[in-house]
Amino acid sequence: MKKIILVLLLVICIIFPLSAQSRGIVIPNLNGYVTLKCDFHIHTVFSDGNVWPTVRIEEAYREGLDAIAITDHIDWHPHSKDINGSHNRSYEVAEPTAKSRGMILVKGCEITRNMPPGHFNAIFLTDVDKLDKPGYMDIFRAAQAQNAFIFWNHPHWERQQPDTTLWWPEHTKLLEQGIMQGIEVVNGTYSPEAHQWCLEKKLTMFGNTDTHEPMQVFTSGNHRTMTLVFARNKTSEAIYEALKERRTAVYYNQYVIGEEIYLKELFENAVDISVTKTGNTARITFKNKSDLVFNLRETSHDKRLTYFRNYTLYPYVIRSQSTQTITVRLNDGIESGDVNFVIENFLVEPSTGMKYTVKI
Repeated sequence: MKKIILVLLLVICIIFPLSAQSRGIVIPNLNGYVTLKCDFHIHTVFSDGNVWPTVRIEEAYREGLDAIAITDHIDWHPHSKDINGSHNRSYEVAEPTAKSRGMILVKGCEITRNMPPGHFNAIFLTDVDKLDKPGYMDIFRAAQAQNAFIFWNHPHWERQQPDTTLWWPEHTKLLEQGIMQGIEVVNGTYSPEAHQWCLEKKLTMFGNTDTHEPMQVFTSGNHRTMTLVFARNKTSEAIYEALKERRTAVYYNQYVIGEEIYLKELFENAVDISVTKTGNTARITFKNKSDLVFNLRETSHDKRLTYFRNYTLYPYVIRSQSTQTITVRLNDGIESGDVNFVIENFLVEPSTGMKYTVKI
């Protein structure tokens, strides 16, 4: 009996640390920055959500997120007969749980207006109550007075823009006055228009859930939509600075969406690449060390180099498929060349994958 108990204790001691370490999603840091997994658009029962604020913390902790913003609506409270209080109350309820879990909780709210200008989030607020004003420009100015970070939510939402995703004169005004600082590129679905606007107008890219219901329990290989923030450290101040400097990417299904400077470094820090050459044959080995998926497709190159068309690097936990060796034939006497790919699910422009070259 004692032997059985000892064996069980040993199994628990082995399994528990492994399960504790497996929480979350493995995404590499960038050089000089930590990659923080964030969701800046979440609702609770203090507006039109159906979840208590502490549950939002536990959901995010379970999924390995580093930071969330609770962004309840200022002017939409369908549960008001049952729940009353300050607009700051959802943050106040959730904050102790966030601290106990080592998570960053950002105070925010959603500014809900018809199009134009549509819905916006203001985050890094100090007092949400001071934004409870009738006119949206008055709300934006009150948010600016608190040095909030303000971004446009779901510009492609069919309820507000049923036919075409448009940029309105009101958005130009908000941009010129320094009010609009970012856009949700993904909220439910991907918006190529929002992606293009972020690139053209130097706006920060966001991908958020806008969740109202309890979050599903994600199976291995799946995850919520999130904003990847490349911050100097894991602090609220560092996240704010990174958003100001547009150091973000969007992680949506198997897609990573962002500026090439960050996506290229993310790929190179996630994948070990080695090249060996024997005679007229070269072998390129890709070893994925992350939970990201990389879909590589052959693109234009010197036709004297021949190699297969498509490759997928699966997450490192799928060890049998996380390493791929590509055989390249060097024909007609050439001894070197560029092996060119496009990483189709790393979008650096609207619906356009990132190009990558391996030299042999």
